[in-house]
Amino acid sequence: MPTYIMLMKLTEQGVKDIKNAPQRIEQAAKTAEAMGGKMIGFYSVMGEYDYVVIGECPSDEVMMTFLLGLGSHGNARTTTLKAFTSDEFVGMVKKLP
Repeated sequence: MPTYIMLMKLTEQGVKDIKNAPQRIEQAAKTAEAMGGKMIGFYSVMGEYDYVVIGECPSDEVMMTFLLGLGSHGNARTTTLKAFTSDEFVGMVKKLP
């Protein structure tokens, strides 16, 4: 299953409602599971981003649908990266001409 890394920044609304963040995180994990995905890791971080989430989804389309739903709540903005394992990377490099 494809792996994704989500870099998240809280919006002003998300910061104002920070006390409800644990419930939102739990609900997001349940939503991902209902869509066939899985939250592998969740990290609150210091620096440019507030959260880093690692997850899996069956396809880019499912991940995009999940992200649209997440964004529609207005608590965070996301930058999402599709990740490849070292084995997948080695396979791609071997295909180079």
